[in-house]
Amino acid sequence: MSEVSYTRIDSPVGKLLLAADAQGLRLVSFESSKRAAPVQPEWKEDKAPFAEVIRQLQAYFVGELREFELRLAPEGTEFQLRVWNSLRTIPYGETISYGQLAQKIGDPKAVRAVGLANACNPIPIIVPCHRVIGSNGSLTGFGGGLANKKKLLDLESRQLSLL
Repeated sequence: MSEVSYTRIDSPVGKLLLAADAQGLRLVSFESSKRAAPVQPEWKEDKAPFAEVIRQLQAYFVGELREFELRLAPEGTEFQLRVWNSLRTIPYGETISYGQLAQKIGDPKAVRAVGLANACNPIPIIVPCHRVIGSNGSLTGFGGGLANKKKLLDLESRQLSLL
């Protein structure tokens, strides 16, 4: 991995840590989360590489952007990458269950594994893991907290503008 840059931004869902390298965006982390990613000692603080990421996030939060167009470089297992790529195909404003996501990746029995991969998504919001809900329609786990998951889903259903 090449040199990693990072920055922090304020957002309607709390302070976010962004990290990227020459390959693309690697991390969006909710700093208030119990599972917040720590800044690594070798990372370099530099806001400049994140101008487009920040612009697109701001446009998303005001309801003007429905699909992110950013170079992403998440690190994970082959299975996790399949799940994360599939998350990106869930349309804005729609939700699916973990079971439906497992079917979508061609492994209908892997519901729990899909849930774990979803929970490990290093680029939430942009890779929309918040669009996955329980089979009964309930909001379940989200690294940024259930209140933020609800905010994001409300934004996408046009019930809320976050900025």
